[in-house]
Amino acid sequence: MNYISTRGLAPGAGFEEVLLTGLAPDGGLYAPETWPALTAAEIADLRGRPYAEVAARIIAQFTGEAFSHAQLVDIARNVYGRFDHADVAPLTQVGAEDWILELFHGPTLAFKDFAMQFLGRLFDEVLARRGERLTIIAATSGDTGAAAIDALKACAHVDVVVLHPEGRVTDVQRRMMTSVDAANVQNIAVAGSFDDCQAIVKELFADREFVSAVRLGGVNSINWARIAAQTVYYFTAHAAIAENGEAISFVVPTGNFGDIFAGYAAKKIGLNINRLVVATNANDILHRAITTGDYAPAGVSATISPSMDIQVASNFERLLFEASGRDANLLRVRMEGFKRDGAMRLSASERQAISADFVSYATSEAETIAEIKRHFEVTGDLIDPHTAVACAAAQALRQKGALSGKVVSLSTAHPAKFPDAVMQATGKTPELPPAHRDLFDRPEFMTNAANDTDAIKQVILASVRRKE
Repeated sequence: MNYISTRGLAPGAGFEEVLLTGLAPDGGLYAPETWPALTAAEIADLRGRPYAEVAARIIAQFTGEAFSHAQLVDIARNVYGRFDHADVAPLTQVGAEDWILELFHGPTLAFKDFAMQFLGRLFDEVLARRGERLTIIAATSGDTGAAAIDALKACAHVDVVVLHPEGRVTDVQRRMMTSVDAANVQNIAVAGSFDDCQAIVKELFADREFVSAVRLGGVNSINWARIAAQTVYYFTAHAAIAENGEAISFVVPTGNFGDIFAGYAAKKIGLNINRLVVATNANDILHRAITTGDYAPAGVSATISPSMDIQVASNFERLLFEASGRDANLLRVRMEGFKRDGAMRLSASERQAISADFVSYATSEAETIAEIKRHFEVTGDLIDPHTAVACAAAQALRQKGALSGKVVSLSTAHPAKFPDAVMQATGKTPELPPAHRDLFDRPEFMTNAANDTDAIKQVILASVRRKE
C-alpha cells in the first residue's frame, strides 16, 4: 500500500511512514496512491459481525503489509473492548428513516477515541520494532487532545504534546486533558483560537531541524491512519440498517473535515452511500465553499459547539485533491495562494465534483439549542450541541428535499461534555459516566503559553531535554 502527497513533491511512502510522520514533507497530506476496492459480497459479509472484526478487515485495506490480520484483530479487540457499550458504535432509531450513531462510548466520551485508541497501539507496535521514540504533537478544539492523551499516556515509545486554545474549550474537555498526570504528557494552553494552535503545529512541522531534533509526529486528523480507523463505523452503521446494500446518507457535524472525509473514503472503497452532509455551525467556511465556491476564513466565532469552531479545515485539502482530478501540481499552487491570500475560489468543475457526493447546511445557535430541546422532549434523551447541529441539518435538508431515504446522523460527543449548553436548552444537567464522576476533584497539569510558534517550540524543547 503506497501513499502520495496531495502537493506532489514528496516521495511515495508506505503506511508505517505515513503513520509516524502525519504531514508529508512538502506540506501536503497523504492519500492512497490508488484507492482499495471492496466487492459487494465482501461488504455484505460484514453484516452482523462484531465491531472489532469489521475494524480489522476495513483498516487492513489501508495498512498493506505493515500489519498482519492477526495483529489488527488483536489490536481492535483490545481497543474496542474498553468501550462501555457492547455494540461499540450503537444506533438509535429516532424516526421512520432516521438514526443517531452514538460515537461517545469510548474512554474520553467522543468519536475521536475510535481512531486515537487504535493509533496508540499502532505507534507502540511500529516504534518498538524500529527501536525509536516519537514526540507526538496535536492541536485540539476540545476532544482530540483528551483522546490523544488517553490513548498515548501508557505508550512506552511516545511523548505527547497537546495545544488547546485557552478559555475556548469546556471545563470538562479541558480537565479530561489536564488532569492526566503522566511523565510523557504535556498540555499547553495557547492564548489564541484553535486555528492559531493548528497553524503553530503546521509551522513546527515545516521546521525540518525541529522535526528532526524531537522526532516529531502528528495525530491530528491530517494523519491518514485516523481517517482509516474512522471509516469503520460507516460500514457497521450501513450493515445494520441497509436492506440489500441500499444507499444511505450520513450527516456529520464537521469542523476539520476529517470525520466526514472518512465517510468519503468509505464510499471510495465501495460502501453504497447516497449523500454525505457537511453540517457546520456559525463557522461555516465549508458550507460556503460547497454552496458558493467561496473558501475564505471569516474569523472564528465562539459557539456552544466549540469542537467545530474552526475556519481552516485541514482535511478539505484531501477533497480538493480528489475534486481536481488528483492534479497535485495545480493543488500545490492553489494552496500556496491560499496561504498567501487567505482565500480560495473553487472552480466550477471542483464544485460539480464535490456536489456529486456532498451537500451542506449551516446550523445557527438558535437552531442548535432548539434541536437539543426538541430531541429531549420527543425522545427523553439528551444530546450534545454537535449532535444537535447534525440532527438539525438532517431535518432542514429533508424539508428542503435535499435529503431522502435512510439517514444516519453522527453523535460525536457525550452530552456531559457540554453541560451548560444542554442545561440551557433542556433545564437538565447531563451526568458524567461513573468513570469520570471525580473529574473536578483531580489536580490539573498544564503550561500557559503565548500565541507564538517560537515560544511553543522552546517549551517543547525544554521538556524533551529534561527527559534526555
